[in-house]
Amino acid sequence: MDSLSASPEAIVSLTDVHLTLASAAGEVNILRGVGLSVGRGESVAIVGPSGSGKSTVMMVMAGLEHPTSGRVRVAGLDLGDLDEDGLALFRRDTIGIVFQAFHLIPAMNALENVAVPLEFTGRRDAFARARQALEAVGLDHRLDHYPSQLSGGEQQRVALARAVATEPKLLLADEPTGNLDAVTGRAVVDLLFELRQRLSATLVLITHDRDLAGRCERIVRLQDGRVVGPQAVVNKTGVASVGP
Repeated sequence: MDSLSASPEAIVSLTDVHLTLASAAGEVNILRGVGLSVGRGESVAIVGPSGSGKSTVMMVMAGLEHPTSGRVRVAGLDLGDLDEDGLALFRRDTIGIVFQAFHLIPAMNALENVAVPLEFTGRRDAFARARQALEAVGLDHRLDHYPSQLSGGEQQRVALARAVATEPKLLLADEPTGNLDAVTGRAVVDLLFELRQRLSATLVLITHDRDLAGRCERIVRLQDGRVVGPQAVVNKTGVASVGP
């Protein structure tokens, strides 16, 4: 069994998840029976070499990738039971996602970029909430600036504000510092963990950075599409011990 449940109340549960994609050279097995449970309020880092399936696992959790087989439950929903409209509503109401690439809309300023997901929820106070989210990440002076007018760190902070503006239950972050220098990356990570704590949200973090992974409460390692080895539980001193 390659999963470790850190809480009896899991917000994410992957059971024997496989994903096989067709290619010109034949079928490619991306995920090979992944089992993983993430407790509510937990912070989990998923690590592993490039091509190990880390980002794919995150996409499966978000309902952005459909597994070939296996079961995916998030926030009490079986994602296999949802159609595309249902998955879109699930993401809108449950998940905030931060990608390595910022994925901001070039033709919209910072305030508008953050307001978009709030407008999708039908909130009449979308722009007021977006302003508050940008203030929380220290960008209240950049509301009217477009992505091209912002530094990389500022763009990632806008992306963070957009991800948390809807107060999601689950935050997914895929290499959030990958396009940033070390100093800016540390500032963004500090902000990510601060916002996660403020929201009491669950955090699943994809990273190559061991120091960043060590800030999470648990580390899960993927290799060749499988969870491998015992999972590390990080104590309050930052020292990893081995889970069962």
